[in-house]
Amino acid sequence: MQLWRNAKSGCGKGVVLFAFTLSLAAQLNHVSYHLEPTEPLSRFSPKQRHLLQKLNRADATHLSRWKRLIVPNRWDLEELAYSPLPRFIEQLSDRPQTVVVDLPAQVFGAYEFQTLVRWGPVSSGGLGNATPPGRYRLNWNARVRISSVDSSWVMPWFFNFDSAIGYGFHQYTLPGQPASHGCIRLLESDAKWLFGWGRSGTPVIVHGHYDFSNPRPWMEPIWWSRGINLSGAPTATSDSDLEEPK
Repeated sequence: MQLWRNAKSGCGKGVVLFAFTLSLAAQLNHVSYHLEPTEPLSRFSPKQRHLLQKLNRADATHLSRWKRLIVPNRWDLEELAYSPLPRFIEQLSDRPQTVVVDLPAQVFGAYEFQTLVRWGPVSSGGLGNATPPGRYRLNWNARVRISSVDSSWVMPWFFNFDSAIGYGFHQYTLPGQPASHGCIRLLESDAKWLFGWGRSGTPVIVHGHYDFSNPRPWMEPIWWSRGINLSGAPTATSDSDLEEPK
């Protein structure tokens, strides 16, 4: 593991950068992945289908629309064991709460004092509306938020992390790829959990850029054996480094 101090992020601010490539927790638990035809989905139990939604970055409706699914070779582990994010991030050891979003992998992780406590799929900004990487913080939440851009956009379990632009975490459709207008979409179960877990001021780290020119990386079985590289991901040195709520 390498550590650089006083570097600059894409936002042009002094930050601590941490870079590492870790073996996945799933790999350590001897989990491998392969592709299977989607139908019939009925061969999977409800609990297995829920995990498949996370692994394939698609909600229940969209899961059935893909011809093939990425599937684990075993189902008996706790859900955290299937996370592509690292189980521990040492640089977050002094933080009661941190939310990390990896845009290339389309996943989020919630950490408590460096330990992963929850993970799930996301759908970030689509082509032309990409979610900007950088440092943010949770600001305010609303049980249901109606978009000021389009009143037909109803966003349950909304938690704002950028008041200036209006970005937030919220429940919405996950089609298996980035498709939002800049917000971070979550499954209903994850959005509801984050709504209750998060606190105003909790740091949010949005890392990387999604490559729209290539196929979805998590659909390649070998991708799961490599580990996510959070090289250059910004983490604040102090609370004052984080953007102030606007």
